[in-house]
Amino acid sequence: MTRPLELLAPAKNLECGIAAIDHGADAVYIGAQRFGARASAGNSVADIAKLCDYAHQFQAKVYVTVNTIIYDDELEATRQLLQELADAKVDAVLVQDSSLFTLHSSLPLHASTQTDNRTTEKVQWLHDLGFSRVVLARELSIDEIRAIHESVPDVEMEVFVHGALCVSYSGLCYASQHCFHRSANRGECAQFCRMQFDLLDADGQVIEHNRHLLSLKDMCQIDNLEALAEAGATSFKIEGRLKDVAYVKNVTAAYSERLNDIIRRHPDCYHRASLGHCRYTFTPNLQKTFNRGYTTYFANGRRSDIASFDTPKAMGEFVGTVKELRRDSFNVAGTARFANGDGLCFLDKDRQLQGFRVNRVEGNRLFPQRMPDGLHPGLRLYRNNDQEFERLLSKPSAERKIPITLSLRPTDEGFCLSSGDVAVELPIEHQTAEKPQRENIIRQLTKLGNTPYECSEVDLPEDFNYFIPSSQLTELRRQLVDGLANEPHEPYRPHEPYRPHEPHKPYPSPHLYNIANREACRFYGVDSPTAYELHPSADAVLMQCRHCLRYSLGYCVKHGGQRPSWREPLYLRLGDGRRFRLEFDCLNCQMNVYASAR
Repeated sequence: MTRPLELLAPAKNLECGIAAIDHGADAVYIGAQRFGARASAGNSVADIAKLCDYAHQFQAKVYVTVNTIIYDDELEATRQLLQELADAKVDAVLVQDSSLFTLHSSLPLHASTQTDNRTTEKVQWLHDLGFSRVVLARELSIDEIRAIHESVPDVEMEVFVHGALCVSYSGLCYASQHCFHRSANRGECAQFCRMQFDLLDADGQVIEHNRHLLSLKDMCQIDNLEALAEAGATSFKIEGRLKDVAYVKNVTAAYSERLNDIIRRHPDCYHRASLGHCRYTFTPNLQKTFNRGYTTYFANGRRSDIASFDTPKAMGEFVGTVKELRRDSFNVAGTARFANGDGLCFLDKDRQLQGFRVNRVEGNRLFPQRMPDGLHPGLRLYRNNDQEFERLLSKPSAERKIPITLSLRPTDEGFCLSSGDVAVELPIEHQTAEKPQRENIIRQLTKLGNTPYECSEVDLPEDFNYFIPSSQLTELRRQLVDGLANEPHEPYRPHEPYRPHEPHKPYPSPHLYNIANREACRFYGVDSPTAYELHPSADAVLMQCRHCLRYSLGYCVKHGGQRPSWREPLYLRLGDGRRFRLEFDCLNCQMNVYASAR
């Protein structure tokens, strides 16, 4: 029996969701008007219902993010939202707050990565509660994912494979709330990790100056999809609910084609989780989509090049080096082709990102709108906006069709047209054909036009010799298409209902339960909410990170680095002077960022 592989794409809005389906997604995840982990990416339930109708044609699924923590005065609004989503026929809801267990009994719930799912024990506990799917922490290696699957084989594992990375374990980042009163657990992250810091030692000496020390590159696991599938991953998730439709089209198409390649090579092991195949008007290219440089993160163990210390912005694809400068132009050594309007960038001598737009192109000679300062021969250039590629993606760029076989047979009352389990019959008088009708019958039945279907074969008996008017063939075809479209969509359902259960293991600090309402208090058996957002602590752990500055800077003795000359503790310092103490938990290979500078 083969196992389904699901490509899960982001949808900022209805347009992005439909584009994701058209370009090969087996499922999409989208935020409602409130309570999603991206406050600026909300959608009406009416639009979500339209997306469900569109996706379900292909047996693709729609998951809705309701994965913020909920306050007491929001419980009733959350209950109403869940009922509206159930009525819209969404396939599941991603959650962080445990109160959602009690607010709606029938909606399938997925454990969001915001619930900090990094251990076998945590995944087992969530599975015992009734979750059929758990979104694993981005930081896990392929071996760690395999170990979880072997211990909890019945739970579906959703893994991130592409897009921006949070430096802290998800759900355990309070830096934005601490510094700017904007809670990441409420969908209002202020991107503290993308800011510039100085790194200081215990004596106040500057080790690194004005660098983006917590800013990670973007994840790209396209070359690890097969290994992740072998490890037990079921759903491959693309990050990006704030990204535009061009990003969704390109990245979804790239990953869909790679999954199809895996399935072609292992047809006895896997199949796609939805129906249909896609044709594209462009060649997917991940280098041409927003990225901060790519990393496989911890997929194959710890690496030193996971961060983007110089800039948190997109540099794009390398396109060549500056060769010769003139007063108003320069030429480029390389094979890339350029277009008027392309956006290029480079790192200057101070490692600051400088960008400019190309006004005119003559071969490999480029005429910028204004000659940027800092250009010199040998400088590496990157393209972060490819006008020609964007032009292709701004138009309809994919078509998704479900191949069907049509079978036409005479009956006692007329003729029956069928495909799979769907059959329609039309009372038509049997008339013997005077001339061969096979070609006309096939031509009329296969005019499937703007439907989601395309005919791969028409099955007619060898002795079929009837004349059927084209109008009646058209009616047979129309009724069959309606029947196919109205086939019941089997909604996704958890394998078992929620059962109250005590946590296997308490978190190290009460606020890390993210308990923000009375229902969550009841779930955890505590007297009052303990969420950091409601009860901030002056010396709290603001971040728990697998990214380690000691290691990235080459000073982790445990992993073969040189012994540092500085004296700890180390501190991160923002431009406004605020300092944050670092703690290196070498036993757990983890770096903690504290609110207190003590």
